[in-house]
Amino acid sequence: MPFSLLLALAAQPPGADVAPPPPEPLPAPEEIAAASPAMNPVLRQMLDAAIGNNNEAEINTVAKYAREAAPNSREEIDGLVRAWSERRLQAQQERLETAGLFDLWKGQGDLGGTRTTGTSNTLGISAGLVLTREGDRWRHRLRGRVDYQEADGESVRDAFLLSYEPRVRIRDGLFVYGLAQYDSDSFLGFDRRLSASGGVGYRVAGPGALSIDVDAGPTYRATRFTDGSEDGSLGGRGSLGLRWTLAEGIRLTNDAALVVDGRSNSFANTAALDAKLLGSLSARLSYNLQYESMPPLGGKTSGTISRASLVYDF
Repeated sequence: MPFSLLLALAAQPPGADVAPPPPEPLPAPEEIAAASPAMNPVLRQMLDAAIGNNNEAEINTVAKYAREAAPNSREEIDGLVRAWSERRLQAQQERLETAGLFDLWKGQGDLGGTRTTGTSNTLGISAGLVLTREGDRWRHRLRGRVDYQEADGESVRDAFLLSYEPRVRIRDGLFVYGLAQYDSDSFLGFDRRLSASGGVGYRVAGPGALSIDVDAGPTYRATRFTDGSEDGSLGGRGSLGLRWTLAEGIRLTNDAALVVDGRSNSFANTAALDAKLLGSLSARLSYNLQYESMPPLGGKTSGTISRASLVYDF
């Protein structure tokens, strides 16, 4: 026992409570690493190289086998991985807080087409673009799509869609959204449709390999039909979005939306399977179904589009 503590005890009156000695300070991370067996230099170089590449999957893989090869150095390995993770999270948070209006945008474009000749000449072109900005709480998404088909020189499908959807996170899983959309599809019987809606949503699952978002709220639609008539109606809208990573480089998505108003009901669903080819380039197979319960005379109640396209992420 230290001499100073003995003096303090001697100075206490009989029967007085003696305060326990202060706890010893916890060792610093570098002291822990120094106290543990030194990691094999080759393993340390491999782990440092993976951390330098800033690739999470690569770091986890190298760390896993390093722990198996050097179980006595597990504490040091875990500390290095943990320190990298904390630095990355801090850098991401700083980037979100200091980002400008034109920062943090990511995009995805897809292009596909068909061409047949012989007994009938057909041409089909499909193109889409999605721009997304993810902030700390806000998400902004711009989406555009064009589908054009003709047979023997005559247009049989001419569809266009443009939308903007802001979303703000209220707390974990819960969000509020808005949606402004313009679309046209003469095949389904309308030349122009303007929609505005808003509501609340919830992330049922995710983030992770599987994420599911559902939302619902009121909507207003102003439609001009191919027969020249026009209609404005108030109704309700609900949607579901699913993102599922089946394996590395393979992802399944499904987006569905239902609108019910005073005049007609509309339903749209798009399912897609993406497979990464090289770098930012992927191949996509998709199927789109659209349904209108009361199209004007000459319009179709439903239409489908099957696409094979190339997708580029940027």
